[in-house]
Amino acid sequence: VQLVESGGGLVQPGGSLRLSCTASTFTLDYYTIGWFRQAPGKEREGVSCISRGDGHTYYADSVKGRFTISKDNVKNTVNLQMNNLKPEDTAVYYCAEVVPWCGTGWNPIFGSWGQGTQVTVSS
Repeated sequence: VQLVESGGGLVQPGGSLRLSCTASTFTLDYYTIGWFRQAPGKEREGVSCISRGDGHTYYADSVKGRFTISKDNVKNTVNLQMNNLKPEDTAVYYCAEVVPWCGTGWNPIFGSWGQGTQVTVSS
């Protein structure tokens, strides 16, 4: 599984961005997909994920109520709508296939993520 992220950018605090994760050669709905982020000097953080099949979702406490993950099966994307962004959300965001399940402690399958997309929240 090889994924491609897009949609990052520079936004002011309180602003919004919508990230997209896509794959050209397989159907994302068949996989459990998550978004994680990596900021300089910080540990990787699993932000959100969505399960294959029932579409169960998980959010880290740091983003709960502000971020929404969703699937668009027509466009074959998994999207992350990010609202009320804060400077501490600044990071490179990656999407990846999830193991072992979508929930606390989920991990990305090594090599499944793309180059990531930079999100910078600054005034």
